[in-house]
Amino acid sequence: MRALISVSDKSGVVEFALGLEALGFEILSTGGTYKSLKDSGIKVIEVSQFTASPEMFEGRVKTLHPKIHGGILHKRDDANHIEQANKYDIKAIDLVCVNLYPFKETTIRTDDFNEIIENIDIGGPAMVRSAAKNFKDVLIVTDVNDYEIVLKSLKDGSDSYEFRRDLMIKAYEHTASYDSMIANYMNERFKGGFGAKRFITGSKVFDTRYGENPHQKGAAYEFDNFLSLNFTQLKGEASFNNMTDINSAVAIASSFGKAPAVAICKHANPCGFAIGENELDSYIKALKCDPVSAFGGVVAINGTLTKELALKTKEIFIEVIIAANVEDGVLELYSDKKRTKIFTQNNKFLVTSGYKWDFKHIDGGFVFQEKDSLNDSEVDNAKQVTIKAANPSEITDLKIAWKIAALTKSNCVVYVKDSTLLAIGMGMTSRVDAARAAVAKANDMGIDLKGCALASEAFFPFADSIEIAASVGVANVIQPGGSIRDDEVIEAANKARMSMYFTGIRHFLH
Repeated sequence: MRALISVSDKSGVVEFALGLEALGFEILSTGGTYKSLKDSGIKVIEVSQFTASPEMFEGRVKTLHPKIHGGILHKRDDANHIEQANKYDIKAIDLVCVNLYPFKETTIRTDDFNEIIENIDIGGPAMVRSAAKNFKDVLIVTDVNDYEIVLKSLKDGSDSYEFRRDLMIKAYEHTASYDSMIANYMNERFKGGFGAKRFITGSKVFDTRYGENPHQKGAAYEFDNFLSLNFTQLKGEASFNNMTDINSAVAIASSFGKAPAVAICKHANPCGFAIGENELDSYIKALKCDPVSAFGGVVAINGTLTKELALKTKEIFIEVIIAANVEDGVLELYSDKKRTKIFTQNNKFLVTSGYKWDFKHIDGGFVFQEKDSLNDSEVDNAKQVTIKAANPSEITDLKIAWKIAALTKSNCVVYVKDSTLLAIGMGMTSRVDAARAAVAKANDMGIDLKGCALASEAFFPFADSIEIAASVGVANVIQPGGSIRDDEVIEAANKARMSMYFTGIRHFLH
């Protein structure tokens, strides 16, 4: 039996080769892997010696040889193949262990295009694909985490067709992800990210309990093995819908830097938000906006889930809590809350992945875009268009309202006072309906909107939403502007003695 080992990630490779050698395998290798194995006392044969052909062109050509690919690809149960192998002195290679040059890591480390090009693997993917194609006769190993199970299967003879088939699938996933990464990088470098092809790949982190509904399967994937879903499950199993809610809640709570912000989301929409003196104070204030919707919701804490806060959250059913970090002893407090799930990022504050692209599935394909960006300068640089100006504390409320609006399903309007979300209307087909819905909800909750800030993620097409805002005492408004009726909207704000600011930037979220 013969194994070819050539890996970029050398974790565990010496132990794997020793295990193969103990099972009677002859070991072939190249370059740095050959040196590592030889220095460890393994009887390893260099590929150039095996092929009787030297490495060429600075190592670009070493395994691209008939004795390598013929040894991998010929069918062991085909008499014609066996005859040709004997005729041309092609010796069988029964196991191929390859992982590829660190292309992604190189692009992170340097912008030197020549170095990046040299880290595009050629021989590696060719060997992986060859071995995967002939998986019935050749074991293909691309994952360092599979070394132990491969050795065990060889020892006890459990390297079945199904086992080999699963390794084959993993191998093609490996090369497909690698090639996709290269193509995406080249398009991002030279075509602004919008080439003729776009590849979206991810590695499965876990299966969700089910999809959007119990009759659907679902799973969570993270991009490229280099980004992260940014949380660890401490208690409970995430569902498909939990994932989208967590995404929305973390996006909002993490948008406020080091502030102890707390966001409460339901069906990916915010129903509570506040920045208080600490995380507990923030949660108590956030809950006042809509405690009915908060029942069964997701709470994102931009700080620590303390024991005191944990006890407070237990007063109603919260399905998911995600916090930057969790105080020792908190999990024990939730031992009687079987349905509550707790996740953490093990950070001081919540963060998002920084992935700069966004896409949505549509029937037959997907639409792809740069991810929307949001920062305080949009409010700092906003143009005052009314007679009245907002004072500094009111500007703070406008900033909070603006960020929440930008991260909420359109059409939406957001009412904030004293750094607390008081009312919100979202996902409506008209902006005036969003304004009405928010005010109606506030009235139901007995919330006074007088003196609050109002934000809209897109322009007000008519003065009607401003008239509704005036009727409940809104003091300050922020919006992008740009309607053909801006003059009417400004006039309505001046009539109501409101301040109004135009950012010039729209944040639709569909």
